[in-house]
Amino acid sequence: MRQFAASDLTAMTHVFGDAEVMRYGDGPQSPEWIRGWLRRCMESYAQRGYGPWAAVEKVRGEVIGYCGLFYFPDVNGRAEIEIGYRLARAHWGQGYATEAVTAVRDYAFAALEMPRLIALIDPANTTSIRVAEKAGMRYEADVMFEGYSHPDWVYAISREKIMDKSQAYFWSTAWQQAEREAQADIDAGNVQVFNSIEEIIVDLDSED
Repeated sequence: MRQFAASDLTAMTHVFGDAEVMRYGDGPQSPEWIRGWLRRCMESYAQRGYGPWAAVEKVRGEVIGYCGLFYFPDVNGRAEIEIGYRLARAHWGQGYATEAVTAVRDYAFAALEMPRLIALIDPANTTSIRVAEKAGMRYEADVMFEGYSHPDWVYAISREKIMDKSQAYFWSTAWQQAEREAQADIDAGNVQVFNSIEEIIVDLDSED
Protein backbone atom coordinates (compact mmCIF):
# COMPACT_ATOMS: atom_id res chain seq x y z
CA MET A 1 0.00 0.00 0.00
CA ARG A 2 1.14 3.57 -0.53
CA GLN A 3 -0.24 7.07 -0.49
CA PHE A 4 -1.84 8.37 -3.66
CA ALA A 5 -0.30 10.93 -6.00
CA ALA A 6 -1.80 12.99 -8.83
CA SER A 7 -0.12 10.64 -11.32
CA ASP A 8 -2.51 7.83 -10.28
CA LEU A 9 -5.37 9.34 -12.30
CA THR A 10 -5.28 6.76 -15.11
CA ALA A 11 -5.16 3.79 -12.75
CA MET A 12 -8.09 5.06 -10.72
CA THR A 13 -10.15 5.65 -13.88
CA HIS A 14 -10.35 1.84 -14.11
CA VAL A 15 -12.01 1.89 -10.69
CA PHE A 16 -14.19 4.99 -10.54
CA GLY A 17 -15.00 4.97 -14.26
CA ASP A 18 -16.37 1.42 -14.25
CA ALA A 19 -20.15 1.20 -13.76
CA GLU A 20 -19.94 -2.32 -12.32
CA VAL A 21 -17.33 -1.31 -9.73
CA MET A 22 -19.47 1.70 -8.81
CA ARG A 23 -22.77 -0.17 -8.70
CA TYR A 24 -23.14 0.34 -4.95
CA GLY A 25 -21.83 3.90 -5.07
CA ASP A 26 -22.75 7.00 -7.02
CA GLY A 27 -22.16 5.48 -10.45
CA PRO A 28 -19.18 6.01 -12.77
CA GLN A 29 -17.27 9.24 -12.29
CA SER A 30 -15.50 11.67 -14.63
CA PRO A 31 -11.73 12.27 -14.78
CA GLU A 32 -12.29 15.67 -13.17
CA TRP A 33 -14.10 14.04 -10.25
CA ILE A 34 -11.26 11.53 -9.86
CA ARG A 35 -8.69 14.37 -9.80
CA GLY A 36 -10.65 15.96 -6.98
CA TRP A 37 -10.81 12.65 -5.11
CA LEU A 38 -7.02 12.22 -5.37
CA ARG A 39 -6.54 15.78 -4.14
CA ARG A 40 -8.77 15.09 -1.14
CA CYS A 41 -6.77 11.93 -0.36
CA MET A 42 -3.56 13.96 -0.18
CA GLU A 43 -5.25 16.60 1.96
CA SER A 44 -6.42 13.89 4.36
CA TYR A 45 -2.87 12.54 4.75
CA ALA A 46 -1.68 16.03 5.70
CA GLN A 47 -4.60 16.87 8.00
CA ARG A 48 -5.41 13.55 9.65
CA GLY A 49 -2.41 11.30 9.04
CA TYR A 50 -4.50 8.74 7.18
CA GLY A 51 -6.85 8.36 4.23
CA PRO A 52 -7.43 6.02 1.31
CA TRP A 53 -4.19 4.34 0.24
CA ALA A 54 -3.33 2.97 -3.18
CA ALA A 55 -3.50 -0.82 -3.34
CA VAL A 56 -0.44 -1.88 -5.33
CA GLU A 57 -0.03 -5.32 -6.88
CA LYS A 58 3.47 -6.15 -5.70
CA VAL A 59 4.87 -8.12 -8.64
CA ARG A 60 3.98 -5.62 -11.37
CA GLY A 61 3.83 -2.51 -9.19
CA GLU A 62 0.40 -1.74 -10.62
CA VAL A 63 -2.20 0.34 -8.75
CA ILE A 64 -5.32 -1.84 -8.69
CA GLY A 65 -7.59 0.23 -6.46
CA TYR A 66 -7.72 1.70 -2.98
CA CYS A 67 -8.20 0.66 0.61
CA GLY A 68 -8.01 2.99 3.57
CA LEU A 69 -9.60 5.02 6.31
CA PHE A 70 -12.35 7.62 6.01
CA TYR A 71 -13.59 10.01 8.69
CA PHE A 72 -17.38 10.31 9.12
CA PRO A 73 -18.50 13.01 11.56
CA ASP A 74 -21.95 11.53 12.16
CA VAL A 75 -22.97 7.89 11.84
CA ASN A 76 -26.03 7.34 14.00
CA GLY A 77 -24.99 10.23 16.19
CA ARG A 78 -21.29 9.48 16.65
CA ALA A 79 -18.06 10.19 14.79
CA GLU A 80 -16.60 7.09 13.13
CA ILE A 81 -13.60 5.91 11.11
CA GLU A 82 -14.56 3.66 8.20
CA ILE A 83 -12.48 1.12 6.33
CA GLY A 84 -13.43 1.50 2.67
CA TYR A 85 -12.09 -0.09 -0.48
CA ARG A 86 -12.66 -0.55 -4.19
CA LEU A 87 -10.63 -2.58 -6.66
CA ALA A 88 -10.57 -2.58 -10.45
CA ARG A 89 -12.81 -5.35 -11.77
CA ALA A 90 -9.90 -7.24 -13.37
CA HIS A 91 -8.59 -7.92 -9.87
CA TRP A 92 -11.76 -9.17 -8.20
CA GLY A 93 -11.92 -12.65 -6.71
CA GLN A 94 -8.18 -12.99 -6.08
CA GLY A 95 -8.07 -12.33 -2.35
CA TYR A 96 -6.74 -8.79 -2.68
CA ALA A 97 -9.66 -7.10 -0.92
CA THR A 98 -9.44 -9.30 2.18
CA GLU A 99 -5.66 -8.88 2.28
CA ALA A 100 -5.86 -5.09 2.01
CA VAL A 101 -8.72 -4.63 4.49
CA THR A 102 -7.00 -6.83 7.07
CA ALA A 103 -3.72 -4.95 6.66
CA VAL A 104 -5.42 -1.56 7.03
CA ARG A 105 -7.37 -2.81 10.08
CA ASP A 106 -4.17 -3.94 11.79
CA TYR A 107 -2.34 -0.72 10.93
CA ALA A 108 -5.21 1.39 12.28
CA PHE A 109 -5.31 -0.54 15.56
CA ALA A 110 -1.58 -1.05 16.15
CA ALA A 111 0.13 1.99 14.65
CA LEU A 112 -2.64 4.61 14.80
CA GLU A 113 -4.16 3.19 18.02
CA MET A 114 -7.73 3.68 16.84
CA PRO A 115 -10.20 2.09 19.26
CA ARG A 116 -12.88 1.15 16.72
CA LEU A 117 -13.49 0.84 12.98
CA ILE A 118 -16.65 0.45 10.92
CA ALA A 119 -17.63 -0.46 7.38
CA LEU A 120 -20.69 1.03 5.68
CA ILE A 121 -22.13 -1.52 3.27
CA ASP A 122 -25.15 -1.68 1.01
CA PRO A 123 -27.17 -4.73 2.17
CA ALA A 124 -27.18 -6.07 -1.41
CA ASN A 125 -23.38 -6.00 -1.61
CA THR A 126 -22.80 -9.54 -0.37
CA THR A 127 -19.18 -9.59 -1.54
CA SER A 128 -18.22 -6.63 0.67
CA ILE A 129 -20.15 -8.16 3.57
CA ARG A 130 -18.02 -11.32 3.27
CA VAL A 131 -14.82 -9.25 3.21
CA ALA A 132 -15.89 -7.35 6.32
CA GLU A 133 -16.74 -10.58 8.13
CA LYS A 134 -13.39 -12.12 7.19
CA ALA A 135 -11.75 -9.07 8.79
CA GLY A 136 -13.65 -9.81 12.01
CA MET A 137 -16.36 -7.17 11.61
CA ARG A 138 -19.94 -7.87 12.61
CA TYR A 139 -23.28 -6.24 11.80
CA GLU A 140 -24.18 -3.60 14.37
CA ALA A 141 -26.98 -1.38 13.02
CA ASP A 142 -28.70 0.21 10.04
CA VAL A 143 -27.89 3.81 9.13
CA MET A 144 -29.90 6.07 6.84
CA PHE A 145 -27.93 8.87 5.18
CA GLU A 146 -29.51 11.90 3.59
CA GLY A 147 -30.38 11.32 -0.06
CA TYR A 148 -30.32 7.51 0.24
CA SER A 149 -33.30 5.41 -0.83
CA HIS A 150 -32.54 2.68 1.72
CA PRO A 151 -30.25 2.29 4.74
CA ASP A 152 -26.70 0.99 4.70
CA TRP A 153 -25.57 -1.63 7.19
CA VAL A 154 -22.96 -0.69 9.77
CA TYR A 155 -20.37 -3.40 10.41
CA ALA A 156 -18.00 -2.73 13.31
CA ILE A 157 -14.96 -4.05 15.14
CA SER A 158 -13.13 -2.77 18.21
CA ARG A 159 -9.41 -2.89 18.86
CA GLU A 160 -9.86 -4.80 22.09
CA LYS A 161 -11.80 -7.55 20.34
CA ILE A 162 -8.88 -8.75 18.23
CA MET A 163 -5.67 -7.37 19.68
CA ASP A 164 -4.20 -8.34 23.03
CA LYS A 165 -0.88 -6.83 24.01
CA SER A 166 1.18 -9.48 22.21
CA GLN A 167 -0.75 -8.99 18.96
CA ALA A 168 -0.47 -5.21 19.18
CA TYR A 169 3.28 -5.55 19.66
CA PHE A 170 3.54 -7.93 16.71
CA TRP A 171 1.66 -5.70 14.29
CA SER A 172 3.41 -2.54 15.44
CA THR A 173 6.75 -4.26 14.91
CA ALA A 174 5.67 -5.66 11.53
CA TRP A 175 4.64 -2.27 10.20
CA GLN A 176 7.82 -0.64 11.51
CA GLN A 177 9.80 -3.30 9.65
CA ALA A 178 7.77 -2.67 6.48
CA GLU A 179 8.53 1.03 6.76
CA ARG A 180 12.25 0.34 7.19
CA GLU A 181 12.28 -1.95 4.15
CA ALA A 182 10.39 0.63 2.09
CA GLN A 183 12.86 3.33 3.11
CA ALA A 184 15.76 1.06 2.12
CA ASP A 185 14.19 0.63 -1.32
CA ILE A 186 13.77 4.39 -1.61
CA ASP A 187 17.38 5.01 -0.60
CA ALA A 188 18.50 2.45 -3.19
CA GLY A 189 16.42 4.13 -5.91
CA ASN A 190 14.14 1.12 -6.35
CA VAL A 191 10.88 2.93 -5.53
CA GLN A 192 9.46 6.02 -7.20
CA VAL A 193 8.14 8.47 -4.62
CA PHE A 194 5.78 11.35 -5.34
CA ASN A 195 5.55 14.48 -3.18
CA SER A 196 8.07 12.98 -0.72
CA ILE A 197 5.60 10.24 0.25
CA GLU A 198 7.14 6.96 1.37
CA GLU A 199 5.67 3.74 0.10
CA ILE A 200 4.66 1.01 2.51
CA ILE A 201 4.27 -2.18 0.50
CA VAL A 202 1.76 -4.79 1.57
CA ASP A 203 1.92 -8.14 -0.18
CA LEU A 204 -1.41 -8.53 -1.97
CA ASP A 205 -0.49 -11.82 -3.63
CA SER A 206 -2.13 -14.22 -1.20
CA GLU A 207 -5.41 -15.96 -1.98
CA ASP A 208 -8.60 -15.93 0.13
